[in-house]
Amino acid sequence: MSGFKILLKPIRLGPVQLKNRFIVSPMVMNCCNEDGTATERFIAYHEEKAKGGWGLIITEDYAVDATGRTYQYLPGLWNDRQIASHRKLTQRVHAAGAKIYAQIFHGGRQTESRITGRQVWAPSPIPCPVKKEMPHEMTTEETDEMIEKFGDAAQRAKKAGFDGVQVHGAHGYLISEFTSSYSNKRVDKYGGNLMNRMRFPIEIIKNIRSKCGEDFGIDYKISGEERTQGGTSIEDTKAMAIMLEEAGIDSLNVSVAVYETWYMQVPPAVMGHGWIADYAEEIKKVVDIPVTTVGRINDPYVAESIVRSGKADACYMGRASLADPFLPKKVMSGAVEDIITCIGCLQGCTSRIDSGLAGKCALNPRTVREQETRIVPAKRRKKVYVAGGGPAGAEAAMVLAQKGHKVKLFEKRDRLGGMYGCAAVPPWKGEISSFLVWQRTQLEKLGVEICLQTELTAEQIESDLPHIVMIATGSRPWVPPIRGIENAFVISAVDLLEGRAKADGRVAVIGGGLVGGETANFLASHGNQVTILEMAAEILKEEPGNMKRFLLQSFEDRGVNVYVETEVAAIEKDGTVMAMQKGRPAEALGPFDHIVTAVGMRPTRELYDSLTNSDVELVCVGDAKKTGNALDAIEDGYMAALRI
Repeated sequence: MSGFKILLKPIRLGPVQLKNRFIVSPMVMNCCNEDGTATERFIAYHEEKAKGGWGLIITEDYAVDATGRTYQYLPGLWNDRQIASHRKLTQRVHAAGAKIYAQIFHGGRQTESRITGRQVWAPSPIPCPVKKEMPHEMTTEETDEMIEKFGDAAQRAKKAGFDGVQVHGAHGYLISEFTSSYSNKRVDKYGGNLMNRMRFPIEIIKNIRSKCGEDFGIDYKISGEERTQGGTSIEDTKAMAIMLEEAGIDSLNVSVAVYETWYMQVPPAVMGHGWIADYAEEIKKVVDIPVTTVGRINDPYVAESIVRSGKADACYMGRASLADPFLPKKVMSGAVEDIITCIGCLQGCTSRIDSGLAGKCALNPRTVREQETRIVPAKRRKKVYVAGGGPAGAEAAMVLAQKGHKVKLFEKRDRLGGMYGCAAVPPWKGEISSFLVWQRTQLEKLGVEICLQTELTAEQIESDLPHIVMIATGSRPWVPPIRGIENAFVISAVDLLEGRAKADGRVAVIGGGLVGGETANFLASHGNQVTILEMAAEILKEEPGNMKRFLLQSFEDRGVNVYVETEVAAIEKDGTVMAMQKGRPAEALGPFDHIVTAVGMRPTRELYDSLTNSDVELVCVGDAKKTGNALDAIEDGYMAALRI
């Protein structure tokens, strides 16, 4: 495609030739066996990306020692018994046309003894500010032994068929703990000045090269800045890059941060696209090897602009590959409008991983479930009506059409998207609209008949007699039984965000969950004086941690007042809210010019209930079945349609 002059060009990383410059970032998906061997799920997940046209896939953290894991179900290459299962991975990835590197690492102090089975290790006895466990200070001899373990793991990677390894020297894990004076306070040969602190990674690189030879790729991942007090600066990193190049690495990937600044490692929608590229550009000035960048690069045009401007030689597009593993092939074929664009929501990736579960993608139900979610043509073509054009209904309609069914979708509004459409209105959430546009585009291409401003009724169903009716009628705001809730100045968050109502001046938001918090931020961004009233002990409980941090900071910056453990008892005619705090007698808050309710949603099931005694087969999906988030709705619509 003419718009992509550089991304589609080959690039050489030392001994390894890539067919293009689309690279999959290493991302923990937590789906290997506990002993570090590869599962079929892990293999199929990477194989899908290889089929999708990626030039290079870099797998998630392969632990060089069982005690270096940071999650329970990470891959590993700490013993020879693990080689065979990972050889199956590389064989299938190669057969599908991609190169593959194993990222090798040790978690250092950024893990927990409940995972490692022993006290965590670090260069100095200083706890990670996030994990907070006191680490064992590695002796000089133990450090020497760890260098050998990295080299041995790389050698096993070569035996398993990997084209190279990425040495994880970023993000505050063990190697970067040695290289940074933020975490390394040693006074032996591995501490003190920069040369001594860099001795650990340099010896690792030399060890790998001696064991794996010149025909094996060595990439190094580094934090351009650690972005914490006392952490490395870009000037420190540039000096490190020079030393690493001299040690023999073939390429360098530039990221940022440590666990203390985790929100920068996996940036949510708040952070700008390709925002780390400037760090890569600085490092490119001092080395001659290829330099790659990463960080919220979710669009091929953004990636092309980064490499075309000379800031980096190639781009990592990790979460973009979760949303759409076939992104490169769609670029190659000129079908950019068919790409599912990552929206930075973090619902399926980091939120699940941090809970100890396998990763997912909110927009792509097939991620890490590639084998069980294959669409197979139906044995019998059926006429299927779908009631509701929200994300669940649209997803179901797409799958049904792909299976060969004749699908007709009914939406009572003048557009698709349902409640997910208003979720795009608050600050930082605008990219949600890209997914809704993608769904509409796919429905049109698949020949689904879309009937907007048309509510499907029981009478039409009885007249047309479809084989199946998919009920995806979504949900509606719940109106709490509060005295005074009927006042005209009391509106729902949905009406506000969809433009049917307006709130100005002093505004109270009843409910501090995901919807209430985002609505409060929307109101505050428009210059209103906002107060959040929440019954629970904390707000934003459902919000992914990285996103929550930015919302709380926004509330502080914009002067949003937050009351927790506060129950609204009544709303007076003058806008005063009578609220009980922590069980104390009701006190007056306000008065407020407007009050916005965001206390939850309830399924819309009238059509379903009216058809329960009919002969038509009914399938209820999404919020119409059970209210949840976008991940739940999209996955439910997909899986339900898959069974028809």
